[in-house]
Amino acid sequence: MSTLIDIDGSEGEGGVQMLRTSLALSLITGQPFRLRNVRARRAKPGLAAQHLMSVQAAAKIGNAKLRGAQLGSTDLTFEPTRLKPGDYDFTIGTAGATGLVLHTIYLPLALAKSPSSVAIEGGTHVKTSPCYHFLDRAWNAYLKALGIDIDLSLVRLGFYPRGGGRIEARIMPAARIQPFHGMTTPAIPQVEIIAGSAGMPEHVAERMIARATERLTAIGLDVTVHRESWHGGPGCMLGLQFPTAPAPTFFFSLGERGKRAEAVADEAVAQAEAFLLADTPAVDEHSADQLLLPLALADGPSEFRVASVSSHLLTNADVIRRFVDRGIECTGLPGEPGVVKVG
Repeated sequence: MSTLIDIDGSEGEGGVQMLRTSLALSLITGQPFRLRNVRARRAKPGLAAQHLMSVQAAAKIGNAKLRGAQLGSTDLTFEPTRLKPGDYDFTIGTAGATGLVLHTIYLPLALAKSPSSVAIEGGTHVKTSPCYHFLDRAWNAYLKALGIDIDLSLVRLGFYPRGGGRIEARIMPAARIQPFHGMTTPAIPQVEIIAGSAGMPEHVAERMIARATERLTAIGLDVTVHRESWHGGPGCMLGLQFPTAPAPTFFFSLGERGKRAEAVADEAVAQAEAFLLADTPAVDEHSADQLLLPLALADGPSEFRVASVSSHLLTNADVIRRFVDRGIECTGLPGEPGVVKVG
């Protein structure tokens, strides 16, 4: 057996990103690991339901041996044996984020020799997690630019706290992962508003759209609106998509009890305004964090500007270096623009 990689989960950002990256790279490289102090910097340390499902999903596709894989565990050991592409169906059992489970297993399956189909039930639009619209419109577009082909579909929406959503992904084998060399933006500033609500009065989506349109046109943007009709819920979302290349830039905000429709719009617009202040085109901080893992396995060096250097990005780089002998350099102060280089 390969030497066990020991990782202290209290280091750096101290969240679950360390777990997802470790699971993915363990499956790809065959190296076992132990993660101590899981989610040590969170209010409730240890594995919650969605994190446990990420572990169980990784163990399933990698025929792995587990120790400490239970709710609340702060010490996990993962020993993969053989990666098995195929058809999988996972149920989180709560409104836990389906997208974060997919983030854990998509890259090992994309690097397998045959296609896989994955279905995940839980939350599709959950606070502090990438919602389905972000995955579909931005994350998946980045992956296609890198040569990773995933056919992603939304079967059913699931908002917090009810959950019950379902996403499906058909993952094709990737012959190679292409390097990445930054963003371009159109000459005319444009933005598309994507909004919808489920199980709520019609005026909720209308008010979100009106507020966002007012604020975005006031700063000189050419605005188009895409109103979606959803079932289920209750819940609502407003997204803002900018036509950057090779992938769109997408910001979003979700409704919650006691949060006015106008506040949902304001939250999304505030993210967009901060992004638009950049002097040169840059990858948003959430996409930068998610790009780092596949680029560490790309066939060639990559370099790109990031709108804001996050603790997630820096911690993710540290974890990747434990599994892969690849130079990763992140310049720039936390919370400020920076440059990422993957050798």
